[in-house]
Amino acid sequence: MKKDMLWGIMIYLGDHMWDDETTPPRGWYLDPLYTENMRTTEKAWDMSVQFMAERQYNMALIDVGDGIKYESHPEISVPNAWDKDFLRKKLNEMRALGIEPIPKLNFSTAHDTWMKQYRRMISTPAYYQFCADVIREVCEVFDHPRFFHLGCDEEVPEHQKRFEMTVVRHADLWWHDFYFLCRECEKNGTRPWIWSDYLWKNEALFLRNMPKDVLQSNWFYGDFKDYGDDHPGSRRSIECYELLDKHGFEQIPTGSTWSRANNLYQTVGHGKNKLDQSRLLGFLGAPWSFTDEEGVYTLFNEANKLYLARKKWYPETL
Repeated sequence: MKKDMLWGIMIYLGDHMWDDETTPPRGWYLDPLYTENMRTTEKAWDMSVQFMAERQYNMALIDVGDGIKYESHPEISVPNAWDKDFLRKKLNEMRALGIEPIPKLNFSTAHDTWMKQYRRMISTPAYYQFCADVIREVCEVFDHPRFFHLGCDEEVPEHQKRFEMTVVRHADLWWHDFYFLCRECEKNGTRPWIWSDYLWKNEALFLRNMPKDVLQSNWFYGDFKDYGDDHPGSRRSIECYELLDKHGFEQIPTGSTWSRANNLYQTVGHGKNKLDQSRLLGFLGAPWSFTDEEGVYTLFNEANKLYLARKKWYPETL
């Protein structure tokens, strides 16, 4: 087994990816999810990175969002955004521990609160210029990373039903904008990486139009034992790991403790037993927790679960 498999955890810098300024609290939150400032603290960030290093992770996927002080678009940065030089310092500390930092900006209309006013300019010249600017600037801060995660998940009405404005691109427009984002990545010497759930309900379009050089992360957070007729959503999500593999896509399957404690163990086992290992670049854990003094313990749990799965299924990589 190749020793260079990627083992990563997703960590937030910016966290304005879901609700906007006017979204009411969700049922399981007492307060609105949106806050003026980002929740990330240096202490929680350092604790997370140290724990990842102790568990021998070699990659961190960093959700940047509006968490840095952009020079090209300072109007979107949160008040407590990190200075770019400070972020460079933190990224270098990460690299010194053997962890490769990879940036993520989610360009799905379901997760673009971080764009501020530009989220209401989708597919306009101003929007395209904004996207090009922030991709270029983030690539510079990350020293032109190997990959750049573009998000692109869940762009459907049900994920925006709590917003004041719902925007969903269909068919040719979705692909036009997606290709634009990919070209901007390529201009900056980085490989585009996306969530793969567009495939779930648009199989023919996806397989016909998706470039093979786009790195894929299909995801499933439930129990793999629900793979049956009573759980068609689960069945479809799991099947798409093998569908991507069958059609020659490189992928990094993504699991989470978000809804099932044993999901990461099952995700890694499924990848080991069902996928062509030459196209399986690694695995990613997505804790979906804020990088603050409370959320850091959710990340610890996620990172430990994926580490134990690695120890079981891929001990030769440790």
